[in-house]
Amino acid sequence: MITFHELDLSHPVVQSITNMGFEEATPIQAKALPVALKGNDLIGQAQTGTGKTAAFGIPLVEKADPDLDKIQGIIITPTRELAVQVAEELNRIGQFKGVKTLPIYGGQDINRQIRSLKKRPHLIAGTPGRLLDHLRRRTIRMEQVKIAVLDEADEMLNMGFIEDIESILDQVPDTRQTLLFSATMPEPIRRLANRFMRDPELIRIQAKEMTMPNIQQQYLEVPQKQKFDTLCRLLDIQSPELAIVFGRTKRRVDELAEGLNKRGYSAEGIHGDLSQARRNQVMHRFREGTIDILVATDVAARGLDISGVTHVYNFDIPQDPESYVHRIGRTGRAGKAGLAVTFVTPREIGHLKTIERITKKKMTRQPIPSMAAAMEGQMRLAVETLMTLVHEGGYQSYRVLAEELLEETDSVSLLAAALKIITKEPNTTPVRLTEETSPSQKPNHFRKKKSHHRTHRRNRRRKRS
Repeated sequence: MITFHELDLSHPVVQSITNMGFEEATPIQAKALPVALKGNDLIGQAQTGTGKTAAFGIPLVEKADPDLDKIQGIIITPTRELAVQVAEELNRIGQFKGVKTLPIYGGQDINRQIRSLKKRPHLIAGTPGRLLDHLRRRTIRMEQVKIAVLDEADEMLNMGFIEDIESILDQVPDTRQTLLFSATMPEPIRRLANRFMRDPELIRIQAKEMTMPNIQQQYLEVPQKQKFDTLCRLLDIQSPELAIVFGRTKRRVDELAEGLNKRGYSAEGIHGDLSQARRNQVMHRFREGTIDILVATDVAARGLDISGVTHVYNFDIPQDPESYVHRIGRTGRAGKAGLAVTFVTPREIGHLKTIERITKKKMTRQPIPSMAAAMEGQMRLAVETLMTLVHEGGYQSYRVLAEELLEETDSVSLLAAALKIITKEPNTTPVRLTEETSPSQKPNHFRKKKSHHRTHRRNRRRKRS
C-alpha cells in the first residue's frame, strides 16, 4: 500500500489530505492516482465505498490553477446527492490550494446557481440535465476544462443519461483528460469510452476487496434516547481493547467523549475543529493505549491506519454506504477479527437496508443488552483480570496476609469480596445528548415552505371572494 507522501503531490494538497485524516491510499486510489496524475485517461471499475472520489478528486485539484478564474474540471454524477457529496469532498481536498468546487443539480433554483457561478469556481460537480441547461444558457463554458470525470457511469446509463453525457462531452475540448468510474462495464459504457477516451488504462478493483470477511457486522434497533446507555452496556459486556465510536457531527463527538468520561471510561474525541497538534496528541494516546475509546467524525477518521482496533460502534448511522465501509474498515485489519456495531433508530431501518443492499452484506440484529448483562460482563472481566494475575505471578508478597485472612474467614467469601472490589459496576451518571437529525429525516424548512405556500394560496382565494 502506498502513502500519499509517495505521490509527489503539491504541499497544499498533501496538507489537505493530512487534515482530512487520510494516511494511506485505498486500492483504487493506489492504482488510479499515478495514472491520473500523469495525465492519462483511465477507466476505474470499482464499487461504492472504495474511495474513488479521492481517486479523481486529488488529480482534479492538483492540476487546477487557483489563479485562473475559469472552470477547469467537471464531474458528471447521476444524482444531486452525489453531486453535493463530491463537491464537499473536493472542497476539502482543495481548501489549502484555494481550489473551489460548486455542485450544480436540478431541483435547485437555477438563478441561484447562476449567481454562484459568477463567483468563478474552478471545478463543477453536476447532474447531466442541469449541466446541459447551463451550457445552453452559456452560463457554464467549457473552453478551459482540462479534466472530465464520469462518476458512476453505469448508474447514469440506467437512468437514461447517456445522450446527455455525449452532448456535454462534445462541448469539452478534445485535449482534455477523461476519467470514467463505474461499478460494472455494460456494452453502452464501453462504446462511450471508445468514442470519448484516448487509450484509457483499465483499473479493476474486485468486489471481494470490500467484503471484509474478518469483520462481524451487527446492528441494534434502539430509540434515540436509549442509545448512550446502550453503548455503555455494550462497552461493559464486550470490554474492547481499542474501540472507535463514530458520531455524525462535531457536537455529537464532543458530547459523547464528555459523557463517556463521566461514566468512567477512558475516551477522547477527534474532529475537524481540533488543531493538528491536538489531533496528533489524541491519536498518539490512542495508538499507545493510554485511552481505550476514540470518538470521531467520518472526516477525522477516514484513512487512519490504526492497528489493534477491536470494535467499531456507529453511534449514529452513517449518511451513505461509502462512509459505512470506511468506518468499519478501521477494525478487522492484518487478518485479525473485528466487530462493527451500528445503532439504528426505528425510522432509520430503511437507510440500514440500503447500506446492506449496496455493500452486499447483511448485518445481524442484536437485542438491546440489559443492565444485568452489563454487570455480568464486568464480573467476567474481573475474573479474567484475576486469573491473568495468577498466571503472571508477582503477588508473592501478599501470601502471608492472605494466609492470615484465611484463618478468619473462608476462601469463597474472600474471593467473592476480592471480585467485588475489582468489578467495575455499571455507572448510571445522567448524560444528556443533543438530538441529531438522522439521514432519513427531511430538513424542516421544506415543510415550512410548503405550509407557507398553502397559506398564501388560501389568502388569495379569500381576497377574490
